[in-house]
Amino acid sequence: MSPKIGMVSLWLVGLLAVAPPAPAQHSMETEEKPMPADKRQVADFLPPLKERELANMRDHLRTLSEIQSYLAKYDFDKAADLAEKRLGMSSFDLHGAHEVAPYMPKGMQEAGTALHHAASRFAVAAQDAAVNRDLGRALGALNEVTQACIACHAAYRLR
Repeated sequence: MSPKIGMVSLWLVGLLAVAPPAPAQHSMETEEKPMPADKRQVADFLPPLKERELANMRDHLRTLSEIQSYLAKYDFDKAADLAEKRLGMSSFDLHGAHEVAPYMPKGMQEAGTALHHAASRFAVAAQDAAVNRDLGRALGALNEVTQACIACHAAYRLR
């Protein structure tokens, strides 16, 4: 072995000796910490209404995804139309809000109403963006919609 290679090898061995240990790899055998208790307020729904409400929430997510896709293409009119029809104030009949509202705590009802109002405001902002090309304002309005979803899901859960 040449002296140069020997010095490099010695240097590498020294480097490994002082290098911090590699982080532990996560494995299925590692003891997992228990999840903290879910402290969100429970909304008791009758089983068929619970399933319907969960389906509505999945539709809300799908709608948000479709809206984002339209915004990415600068198709503001389609984003606005979709938001108003499936999330906005005019979507109450589509989702059967009158049937599930009695099972919601007052705060959950208010959060849902905030979502629908925010969606209608987004629809207006998106229509404006079709004229003025202000994507930022439309995205800001869409953020209000998702914040309403986050607030509700952070505070309530269905049973």
